[in-house]
Amino acid sequence: MKILVIGKTGQLGKSISKLIVSKKQSHDFVFVGREELDLNKTLSITSFFNNNSFDVIINCAAYTLVDKAEEEVNLANQVNHLAVAKLADIAKKQHSKLIHISTDYVFDGKANKPYKEKNKTNPINVYGKTKLDGERSIQKILSHNLIIIRTSGMYSEFSNNFVDKILMIGREQKEIKIVCDQIVSPTYASDLAEAIITIINSKKFGKDNQKAQIYHYSSTDEVSWYDFAKEVFELSNIKLKIHPTKLNEFSTIAKRPMYSALDTDKIFLDYNVKTFDWKNSIKKLFASEIFINKLEI
Repeated sequence: MKILVIGKTGQLGKSISKLIVSKKQSHDFVFVGREELDLNKTLSITSFFNNNSFDVIINCAAYTLVDKAEEEVNLANQVNHLAVAKLADIAKKQHSKLIHISTDYVFDGKANKPYKEKNKTNPINVYGKTKLDGERSIQKILSHNLIIIRTSGMYSEFSNNFVDKILMIGREQKEIKIVCDQIVSPTYASDLAEAIITIINSKKFGKDNQKAQIYHYSSTDEVSWYDFAKEVFELSNIKLKIHPTKLNEFSTIAKRPMYSALDTDKIFLDYNVKTFDWKNSIKKLFASEIFINKLEI
């Protein structure tokens, strides 16, 4: 199969690229970024697909600046909603299968147990609303050959994630405040990349006209960002004082769900996709050659 991965410079795009280099695949992967396909420009999307067609489109790209989205509503809506709908239109015309990555932020955080795919959505910020609008639009366009994967708290050996940011602070400061009452099921991007490849290589995915489905993928257990941070600093041997702080004590522009852990049973039952506890995954991150090299800088 010829497979397009949109978002080559992001955490997940890079993780998929790293995975297919380490594990030989029979598929032909094409990776694109904003230079080749700009989701902020409808003309760029149309122009790209006028000259290219694929069996599978994996959309890893998104507008993910949660606070800034409150001010850049139109931009967030274009990238997370309108552009995604355009991709679905193209997938339908080209008879391609679409795998779209979404977020735990489609939920309001009022649950007390991991969210299942069928649970009611109710986003509390612009980012979550635009991601949900994207989900709804593509489901209207594609009743089949569509997989939406919601994930939570993604991190990786690449830049611009929670682990990267707190380690940077840890090297420069003697203490840090970390939210202790926001509960998530963090996701190692390499684990999600492995899950996507498992799905693509499955016999079920190879069949045409599979009914559109939503799946959740994350670590199998939940944790506060505070406890997650403690483990990160312990593994990195960085000594500093960590202050547990309530979410409402942080002055953020956008609201965050207090609880957004995800139930991953469905993706395992349908595709035998493995999930891991967060401590297992964070140890895999620290064993990554790319991450080890970053720590040594």
